[in-house]
Amino acid sequence: MIDALAPYRRITIKIGSALLVDGQSGKLRHEWLALLAEDLAALKAEGVQIVIVSSGAVAMGRKLLGLDAKVLPLDQSQAAASAGQIALSEAWARALGAHSIVTGQILLTPNITEERRYFLNARTTINTLLGLGAVPIINENDSVATAEIRYGDNDRLSARVATMVEADLLILLSDVDGLYTAPPSKDPAAKHLPLVAAITPEIEAMAGGAASHLSRGGMTTKIEAGKIATQAGTAMIIAKGTEPHPIRLLREGGRHTLFAAAESRAQARKRWIMGTLALAGTVHVDAGAVRALHDGKSLLPIGVTRVDGGFGRGDAIAICDPQGGEIARGLASLGHAEADLVKGRNSAAIAGILGDDTRTELVHRDNMIVLSALEVKAG
Repeated sequence: MIDALAPYRRITIKIGSALLVDGQSGKLRHEWLALLAEDLAALKAEGVQIVIVSSGAVAMGRKLLGLDAKVLPLDQSQAAASAGQIALSEAWARALGAHSIVTGQILLTPNITEERRYFLNARTTINTLLGLGAVPIINENDSVATAEIRYGDNDRLSARVATMVEADLLILLSDVDGLYTAPPSKDPAAKHLPLVAAITPEIEAMAGGAASHLSRGGMTTKIEAGKIATQAGTAMIIAKGTEPHPIRLLREGGRHTLFAAAESRAQARKRWIMGTLALAGTVHVDAGAVRALHDGKSLLPIGVTRVDGGFGRGDAIAICDPQGGEIARGLASLGHAEADLVKGRNSAAIAGILGDDTRTELVHRDNMIVLSALEVKAG
């Protein structure tokens, strides 16, 4: 028996609507959720951090509001999401609360995972919840969608969340036990693939369509999620979630498909900061800050001697040593005007200048890459 989850310490799990909500009655599957909560509690007891991306708000809301149509107009979808999100959050709080696990609800919209400033705020909130031992429950904020009520779908949303929090693994629990060479419902000879080393055009061609009216996506969106996750250094598993104790089954050798991460998270993030983001400014630091950065510390304003450029919060900046050589790159937690005001100041002084709710680091270590001489030359 091989525990498929043994190598991973931070896991994002996506739960589809068809798992949480009975397709006939429209009611929550309380017993299934209670058994899943047992699985999650067992993982947490072993020190694993868990983030849940949960569908189900619209499906639950349509029942609460007496909406019978399988396809709802936008205004009714928003109303269903609004009513259902309360019920969904309460269900998760009860299920995990039975194991003394606190939950925190976070509703996302596409701009939050696409725009750096919002991205950093959301990431900090999730990381803080995880650090406090809570389980974040994340869903799209469907009740205020202004165009189509889709992020895309929660498969892709979960992949963006997993990469945002640098999860080791993304699990997509669904009504299928992995990827097949063809949709098994259409081709009895289709073969199950236990491992996908890389998502190639051939792998993409194996995807099928959505399985039910409660589900926004089928295998196609799961493959899209896999591309997002694996290219950012997060492995992905597709597994069947319809049976009781779906996570325990995975740990006991249950059938699934593992999509291997293309590279380590650190490498992927380094590539993103180094190659994707244009530098918006530069800060110069003293020798003490240089030592602190090489020791893995965040950059604090007290070590900053000069601020150049018109960067904003979330922009990529270069960090230079006293001789002007670039030693690191990272995402700024303060805009250039704020950084200039507090450069050379300690944390207590920063609160007095910018307010108690201002971050005390200029660049957090999680959002920074310390460069070797080779990387600087190559950059």
